[in-house]
Amino acid sequence: MTGKLLIVGFGPGSVKHFTERAKEAIAESDCIIGYKTYVELVTDLITDQEIISTGMSEEVSRAQAAVKLAEEGKKVAVISSGDAGVYGMAGLVYEVLIEKGWKEAEGVKVEVIPGISAINSCASLLGAPVMHDSCTISLSDHLTPWSIIEKRIEAAAAADFVIALYNPKSGKRTRQIVEAQRILLKYRDPKTPVGLVKSAYRDREHIMITTLEEMLTYEIGMLTTVVIGNSTTFLYDGKIITPRGYQRKYTLNSTKQKLRPHERLKRENEPWALHGGKEEESSSLKFAEEAAKIVGMKDTPEESMIPFQKIEQIFELAVSPGVANKQFTAQQMLTLAKIIGDKGSMEYTPHHYIIVRVPTDQPELIVSKLKETGLLVNPIGDVLTIKACDFCDGEKKDGIPLAEELYERFSGMDMPKETKIGINGCGMACYQAVQEDIGLVFRKGKFDLFIGAKTVGRTAHSGQLIAEGVEPNEALSIVTGIIKEYKEKGHPNESFFKFFKRVKNVHGFQYKDITPVLDLEPLGCGE
Repeated sequence: MTGKLLIVGFGPGSVKHFTERAKEAIAESDCIIGYKTYVELVTDLITDQEIISTGMSEEVSRAQAAVKLAEEGKKVAVISSGDAGVYGMAGLVYEVLIEKGWKEAEGVKVEVIPGISAINSCASLLGAPVMHDSCTISLSDHLTPWSIIEKRIEAAAAADFVIALYNPKSGKRTRQIVEAQRILLKYRDPKTPVGLVKSAYRDREHIMITTLEEMLTYEIGMLTTVVIGNSTTFLYDGKIITPRGYQRKYTLNSTKQKLRPHERLKRENEPWALHGGKEEESSSLKFAEEAAKIVGMKDTPEESMIPFQKIEQIFELAVSPGVANKQFTAQQMLTLAKIIGDKGSMEYTPHHYIIVRVPTDQPELIVSKLKETGLLVNPIGDVLTIKACDFCDGEKKDGIPLAEELYERFSGMDMPKETKIGINGCGMACYQAVQEDIGLVFRKGKFDLFIGAKTVGRTAHSGQLIAEGVEPNEALSIVTGIIKEYKEKGHPNESFFKFFKRVKNVHGFQYKDITPVLDLEPLGCGE
């Protein structure tokens, strides 16, 4: 059976603004996948569908999970607020499908269901600010370099677009909106009307109308859309209005127009147009020559082409000197320094590897150079990582073969969430294997196995001891089975601890609640 992906944009969040097709799509789906806030907004439409909700910044996991379920024959609704094709999930789902070699004729079916984008919903609450040419710009530089965003703001400001700024500010991103205002003030009057709309058509809707010079004195956050007028935009009775230009040809306060219908499109009545109000040239060649002057055409087509600016891609990877070996050589460090150069970065982690970030369009070459020096190279993100001790500089080496076998089999494998297997070479467990998702401690020639550690939070705890005195081959088999179950049944962004707690039984091992019972003071906001 062929499944289907229903990529649903449900508008600002009010059920009244859902399209009928969006409601139908949710009703006919087997599964609903979305950011947890979005899932809450469609609660009234949910019946018996399977729900997979994740946190912010887990879009790739959601898209991958949706594709996987559709390939199993299910109808999957991937939900986005606003329009799914405007900073929503539509493009990402297609990208994941393309990576898998999807073809429309024989692959899973895809339907993109449009919704009301924030620029439209917010504009309706402000008056009519986007009656003329407008654009949307996201100020989030998590995925797009800020240098590119700067140029887009500059270009839009210079071209006198009405501008809607999405993702203007967050707890960690505070400078972007300040820089955007600085650029805009180079081209716009400080008194240009600006609308700040938070949570349009939701319970906590808040609308503030201000000016370009004053807008930063008001609260702006991730749920705010900032709508900035152009040079003609004005404020009237609490409404932001951008004229379409009718006043050039029409008398708006009179029923009798100065130009008759057949006169309104005559060139002499359009002095602002490209033709400048002049009569049409008899020679099309002459007109083409004039047009060429306007665009700055050179003698050859190649000279006239606008240079393409390639966006630099940041390649991220993890490097370490070995599974058990923790010592970098001078040559390895020199190679890292050369690869990173002035534009890259190198970050030490407590997990016995270094994260390297470097702009490049040749990632394979970088991997090859690092491996030539003996470094281990692995992806980062929601993958499986092997974290072994140094086995007392090799003196307690009996546990190393299993550590290396696990690395060869599983290191870098895609998982529902970042997963760590910790391995200690003796019962001291000084490298804290018992604090990882899966822990193996070598003791008296055999392994003790721990799973389900809660690695963060004030109720963090060690893993649950599930087996003692396990032979190495049997330990490998058990770990393989646990990884397989978690990979197949875990939800996107679901930690192994939460997965074990939810399913209650993994590979035959029963979950036990070993969370410490503490009388904790409630956390303050943002802590």
